[in-house]
Amino acid sequence: MMGHGHHHAHHDHTHGANKRTLTIAFFIIAVYMLIEAIGGILTNSLALLSDAGHMLSDAVSLGVGVLAFKFGEKVADYSRTYGYRRFEILAAVFNGATLIVISIFIFIEAIQRFFYPPEISSYGMLGIAMVGLAVNVLVAWILMRGGDTHDNLNMRAAFLHVVGDMLGSVAAIVAALFILLLDWRWMDPLASIIVAFIIITSGYRVTKDAVHVLMEGTPSNVDIDEIITLFNNTPGIIGIHDLHVWCITSGQNALSCHAVVKNDLSLTEIQNILKNIEHELLHLGIAHMTVQIEDENHVHDDSVLCKNNGIHHHHHHH
Repeated sequence: MMGHGHHHAHHDHTHGANKRTLTIAFFIIAVYMLIEAIGGILTNSLALLSDAGHMLSDAVSLGVGVLAFKFGEKVADYSRTYGYRRFEILAAVFNGATLIVISIFIFIEAIQRFFYPPEISSYGMLGIAMVGLAVNVLVAWILMRGGDTHDNLNMRAAFLHVVGDMLGSVAAIVAALFILLLDWRWMDPLASIIVAFIIITSGYRVTKDAVHVLMEGTPSNVDIDEIITLFNNTPGIIGIHDLHVWCITSGQNALSCHAVVKNDLSLTEIQNILKNIEHELLHLGIAHMTVQIEDENHVHDDSVLCKNNGIHHHHHHH
């Protein structure tokens, strides 16, 4: 069981780092988003405004991320036995949905601008977009250095947002240069449509992942076949059924199943078998394991019920 304690200690450490990193990123992005939005209105650039819209959703997502980590620290209680960790997933769903809505608004506005391209002050647009790029590079670097952007759904969502922002700023810079040099004003709505595409794809991806977790789908980093093989190859275990693997929150996977064991095993032997399996499962990405033990006889009795779905069984009581 030592492995378990160590695992949690590691989790808490990255948790703290993630929260700190997100908080810093949140403040930088929130401040710059206001600058960019005002700049977009003053220079009349939709590319800047759409990038600011994206940054708004970023700021929201980072803020929600910080809240999620804060809630996640609340201890599990009787009414919420998993603590508040699931809040992160709800946050991700909310986040993805907002992104999709924002991008639809940008599409509509951009199409109108293709037909009536307005005047744009390209120098201001260029300057603000370049500062925006610098800000995003800074935030991306902070997130990568300080947080776990690989495994944590919340951190990954934040990171994807910022990368999308970087591309948005690049699009705005390119558009501004074309407007400066060639007076191609339609480059502005084009750039904003590119940004909208970036936003909608990342929004869709985050939403899909989060909904998968909410639907108790099998975690993407878990191989069910490997788990079944592990159980079946363990001496003393005859077979397993009713296997469930799900995700409590990103990076915390749980498993439950019924294991059929040989009749002649003592309680100590069974506990040792389970301890070994628990250790192996940690390597397969599963931190919580619940196994119900059954002996061979119990299973044969039960098989009749399984075949009839237990329906006839219930009728006998009437």
